[in-house]
Amino acid sequence: QVQLVESGGGLVQAGGSLRLSCRKSGSILSFNAMDWYRQTPGKQRELVASFTSGGSANYADSVKGRFTISGDTARSTVYLQMNSLKPEDTAVYYCAAHLQSSDYWGQGTQVTVSS
Repeated sequence: QVQLVESGGGLVQAGGSLRLSCRKSGSILSFNAMDWYRQTPGKQRELVASFTSGGSANYADSVKGRFTISGDTARSTVYLQMNSLKPEDTAVYYCAAHLQSSDYWGQGTQVTVSS
């Protein structure tokens, strides 16, 4: 069973920064891509940033210029550096990993940005 473990969430004031981490527990898998999603109550989960095995990164318009995704898909790790945080960034953030036709999800980590 593939288990992704996220860490780094917490409470921060607007304008502050947090760094989320995600890694696969146990043996390493070379994923095709790893992503960060977020979800708030009553809303659909939305893609925040994606990172491919080739090193390409893509971002939602709402976080461009503020968030940076990085990692090593071959080592089953991905990070999300979040700067200039806004109250609307408050959500549960989920790590996702993709390998061929399979998708794997972490349990989520809460990020709360106070105004």
